[in-house]
Amino acid sequence: MDITNVLKSPVVTEKSTKSQEKRKYTFLIDLKANKIEVKDAIEKMYGAKVDSVNIIPVASKVRLVGRGREITKRHNAKKAIVTLRPKQTLDFNKVKTSK
Repeated sequence: MDITNVLKSPVVTEKSTKSQEKRKYTFLIDLKANKIEVKDAIEKMYGAKVDSVNIIPVASKVRLVGRGREITKRHNAKKAIVTLRPKQTLDFNKVKTSK
């Protein structure tokens, strides 16, 4: 898989912002991506050394309405929590460009 398609977007919530103090960053990733591809994408795009990657599947959220009709409120997704090595930081706004 191409590394530009692995990472979709960073997750910026109160909980994920609080965990950045512990060098843990959260990203939405492609459904077909694995830990090795996420690690390579972070190291090439942001230039930070990755210590570990944890992947969490996020199930779709379905709500029943009326007589058994279903409304999908959230689609299937995957989140990756990336832990960086000591003294490494990551800035979401600074992506390395390849020249």
